[in-house]
Amino acid sequence: MTFKNWAREPLVHFLIAGAILFAFFAWKGEPADPTSREITVTREDQARLALGWEQTMSRSPTDAELDSLIQTWLREEVLYREALRLGLDRDDAVVRKRLANKMDFLATSIAETAKPSDTTLETWLADNPQRFAPDTDYSFDQLYFSEKDAAEAALSQLPEMTEWQGMGEVISLPTTSKMSGSGEIERRFGVIFLERLMALQPDGEWVGPIPSGFGWHVVRLRQRNAGEVPPLADIRERAENDWRAQTLETRREDAYQLLRDAYQVTIEE
Repeated sequence: MTFKNWAREPLVHFLIAGAILFAFFAWKGEPADPTSREITVTREDQARLALGWEQTMSRSPTDAELDSLIQTWLREEVLYREALRLGLDRDDAVVRKRLANKMDFLATSIAETAKPSDTTLETWLADNPQRFAPDTDYSFDQLYFSEKDAAEAALSQLPEMTEWQGMGEVISLPTTSKMSGSGEIERRFGVIFLERLMALQPDGEWVGPIPSGFGWHVVRLRQRNAGEVPPLADIRERAENDWRAQTLETRREDAYQLLRDAYQVTIEE
């Protein structure tokens, strides 16, 4: 792989961003010590506060306004340190979720503003015609479960089952659909079910659970016949949004897997 190609790899972007953050914190010094009650509002801190004000208000803050910003920041810093002293950051689901979201954003921020070329989008249309062709038909099997746990349990058993039709719960939905159109599937199962079905490969493998308006489904796609895809010029915005959403998801998962592989995890029974 050439340097140019390496430079385009999302995982390389993620590692570079991590290195920049490491260098920033190494330059900035040790993080706030919750046991210390000494606070220095540096020139850099004041400049950052003034810049934030200017970006919001489209003008520089007056001396009085800057003093007010510093007092507000100081209040937050005092309360933040005392919260750390009390251990309020530990076992807090909101803080945990917030930090995890920041890591996801770090992995995907470059793709958020990327502008794909026409060549990239043409390739995207060619690889995913079912997402854009209005008359795509699907043949698939599905089993319904009201609870997600029950669907997951069934999914683990299905590869070894030959008589699978009786595994699901009773519902007024067909277990087998043959050449059903996108509109019909959306009306019966909902838009989320259809979007997940679009992403499946017609390889006959059971996947799931997939949500619908009724509950959860284990599904296998048998066949897909994509219709004619409109020209890129007619659906460019939609194609770009679809490409970006999938690219963000792929980069988010690749970055997580890179970090996950460094951990040894034991789940006690």
